[in-house]
Amino acid sequence: MNTVPEPILRFAPSPNGLLHLGHAYSALYTADWAEKLNGRFLLRLEDTDPDRCRPEFIEAIIEDLHWLGLDWPEPVLQQSERFDVYEKQKLTLIEHGLLYPCFCSRAQIAAIAVNTDPDGAPIYPGTCRHLTDTEISHRIGKGEPVQWRLDTAEATRRTGMLTYTVLQPTPLDRPQIRYARPERWGDPVIARKGTATSYHLSVVVDDAAQGITHVTRGRDMEAATDIHILLQFLLGLPAPLYTFHKLILDEDGKKLSKSRQSLALRNMREAGWTPEAIRTRLGF
Repeated sequence: MNTVPEPILRFAPSPNGLLHLGHAYSALYTADWAEKLNGRFLLRLEDTDPDRCRPEFIEAIIEDLHWLGLDWPEPVLQQSERFDVYEKQKLTLIEHGLLYPCFCSRAQIAAIAVNTDPDGAPIYPGTCRHLTDTEISHRIGKGEPVQWRLDTAEATRRTGMLTYTVLQPTPLDRPQIRYARPERWGDPVIARKGTATSYHLSVVVDDAAQGITHVTRGRDMEAATDIHILLQFLLGLPAPLYTFHKLILDEDGKKLSKSRQSLALRNMREAGWTPEAIRTRLGF
């Protein structure tokens, strides 16, 4: 007998800074969807960058989310504890001829790239795609930093056209079927230099491991779904349903971000804001 899986949603911040209003909106939006769907809300910590992710930011995330009135089951999945899982999936893609090593720096790519991806970054021109096994072995033997890129042309040749389902702002609206367009990203990095993964690989692997049925993310992340749908198909992982929520902007009309040092929830709390006031401001 077929049964409908329990809806499971997640909020997955990176502990590389303090949460701001944009994070609060995303967390509350996800929790609100979980409640409407009579499902579960999970917290996941995407802490694969050892140079930027710190324990004090993990503590701050948990404190801020509890202050907003959110709760979740334990234990919390931390990606820094799962590098062996990502390594296995990376090797699977390599064995199937879908990843190739790249030794180029960002400066080298920027100097020769012609087009940009949906995020505005230079599209990798494929410099290392045709290196011979001898050249690759020699450069790795010299200890050159190496990252692994997806051969998007080969991957899409094997998969054909892929689609994914997008739910609209309320669960009662009619779903939309959209086509994935991974080719507009060029050959994205699947395993960064010095690690076994990237955001793209770890997010699809962990969504599958946690049984995530609905992914809620900001509209700025919609284009990245192209890569995730492709990786899900290549690795034989289930594809969740997606919904893309609005972004919280500052007075200049720019997206809030840690890199721009947007006002943190902790600072707002210290200035006298209450959880109820935050929720009201964000429309919850």
